[in-house]
Parts: sequence; C-alpha cells; structure tokens
Amino acid sequence: MNKLTEENLRAVIHPRPQQSHKGSFGRAVLIGGNETYGGAIIMSAEAVVKSGAGLVSVVTPEKNQVALHVRLPEAMVLDWDKQEQLLDLLETANVILIGPGLGLDDAANNLLSTVLAHQKQQQWLVIDGSAITLFADKNHSLKFPETVVFTPHQMEWQRLSGINIPDQNEIANTAVQKKLGATIVLKSHRTEIYSAKTSYRNSLGTPAMATGGMGDTLAGIITGFLAQFPEKEAAICAAVYLHSLIGEDLGAERFVVLPTEISQHLAFYMKKFEQLYKKTSESPS
Repeated sequence: MNKLTEENLRAVIHPRPQQSHKGSFGRAVLIGGNETYGGAIIMSAEAVVKSGAGLVSVVTPEKNQVALHVRLPEAMVLDWDKQEQLLDLLETANVILIGPGLGLDDAANNLLSTVLAHQKQQQWLVIDGSAITLFADKNHSLKFPETVVFTPHQMEWQRLSGINIPDQNEIANTAVQKKLGATIVLKSHRTEIYSAKTSYRNSLGTPAMATGGMGDTLAGIITGFLAQFPEKEAAICAAVYLHSLIGEDLGAERFVVLPTEISQHLAFYMKKFEQLYKKTSESPS
C-alpha cells in the first residue's frame, strides 16, 4: 500500500493559468442537508468553495438557505423540491456531491435515484454520508463506476461492502473495490484510498480531528479538487492528505480542531504548495 506524503500535494497544486475565469476551475453541485442536518451540507460547501472550485451550487431545503447565504455568499442555492431546475443544474456539473446531511427518508432516496440516473459519463460523483447507507440498503447501482468516489467511515463501509469492521483489511477491501468499480476513501484514524489502480494509506491524522462534520469537510475538499484538477486519482490523494495535514498542524496547539477551521486554512496551505512548485520549477537544474 502506497503512503500519502507531501509529494502528493506537490504533484497536484501548481500555479493557476494567468488567463483564467471561474469556469476554468469546475462547476460543483452539492445535494444534502435535511432540516436536522443542515450544517453538514454547509460545511461541505465551505470546503468546496475554499479549496478552489470555480462555481458551487447547493441543493438543499428552503430552511437551510438563509444560513447558507449568510455563511457562504459565494455559493448558489436551489430548493431540492424543484425537480425540473435540479435536472437542469445537474446537466451543468463537472462534479456532484450527494449525501452530507441528506437523511434516509423517501425524499432523500428519490434524490439519490435522480442523481444516479442522470449522471453523465464525464461527470464525477462523490457519494458521502447517508447516501452511502441508502445506496447499500436500496440496492442502487452505478452507471459509471469509474467516475464515482465513495467516502465511507468504517460503519458505512460495513454496510456497503458487507465486511465487518474487525475484518476490514487491505485484501478484503480491495476485493470489494474491484466489484464496485468505484474509488473508495475509507475514513479512519489513518484513512485509506482504494482505486482501480492501487491503494494508499494516509500517514497523518490526529484525535483532535475526531469531531462531527470532519467527514463532510473531507468530502467537500475531494469535490473541490476533482472540480479543478485534471488528474483525478492524484487529486483525491492530495485532498485526503491536505485535510489531515492541516488538522495535524492545528492539533499541535489545540486539543480539538473544528472542520470549519480546516476549511479556513485551505487557501493558505494551497498557496504554500504553489510557491514550493514555483521555487522548484525556477531553480536551475
């Protein structure tokens, strides 16, 4: 299993082209945040925006929309009951994230069914949180597994894979990944990534990050990186590593690190790696 390091960030984060506009860095559509878990989709959206996606739209109940606009005016919003407008919005997306705070009721399942049915081959789809449980319980299937990322914690992976938590190991996880065909980001104290090509283990992680919303933020960073960076597997690896790198650095001085604090630091860390790239590329060979 390959080890994630700073080299994974150096491989992805390069200076942006001078002739750029918001459309240059991808369109992300996020779906989630029922009336109980509205904060989950807001945290995901903040991570997508602050990790650099060009255009971000959030599909969520009306009850969440004022809070979203106040917290994150950069994001656009659509009421998830507006089916026709949702289909139009999905058409425009480079990346779709569904699941943070989505819930498990029939309305949530209908939204997941809609996304799965309308995903286009060139679109990346990140399935997180309760959408993973719905996918497993309702026996959904994937049209284009090669462009799907599941981001389960260990219990969600047990539901999806059928592997009990004590038996979740590299061999068993890899076998299920081959059947699913999707990329798996298996969250734990040392998050692992299983792709069609290989597997990776994160070298970072701290108990200070063990708080609600951390997975929503990670799903958002993955979505933001998929939206803007062309090498998709490398982007997923970089997103996972950066999430934990910021958490470890903050955790060196704090007993608890909040997910929103990680989002607040994303642009600063990405700038640091952009500058490292510039120094390396400009130094004489």
